[in-house]
Amino acid sequence: MLYELKPVSFRLKKEYDPTQALGFGLIAEEVEKVNGDLVYRNDKGRVESVRYEMINAMLLNEFLKEHRRGEEQDCKIQQQETTITELQCEIRNLAAVVNAQGSQLQKVSAWIETSEAKAQFAQNH
Repeated sequence: MLYELKPVSFRLKKEYDPTQALGFGLIAEEVEKVNGDLVYRNDKGRVESVRYEMINAMLLNEFLKEHRRGEEQDCKIQQQETTITELQCEIRNLAAVVNAQGSQLQKVSAWIETSEAKAQFAQNH
């Protein structure tokens, strides 16, 4: 709901603000379309102004939700980083095992080739 509100900038008439400083706020009629509880009404039931204190409380609530979500994401990121580190270690260990097995296979292959060569030599002579 808060995301539907559209802030505007404005300058008051000189009779109300001689400096005509730039102000920021919401248009009460637009706020009413989003949520009628966020506006003040006059005796005739017409929209008069925005209940900024309610909007501020809602904004604080949204901020707190986002903050909690950010903390949860930080925790998940930390867990993922730990998992990645563990997996990298495991990959290094597995690579070492594969290299050792490759070396053993080379030795066995060399032994077999030597054995076959000796057997062939013995048959031929």
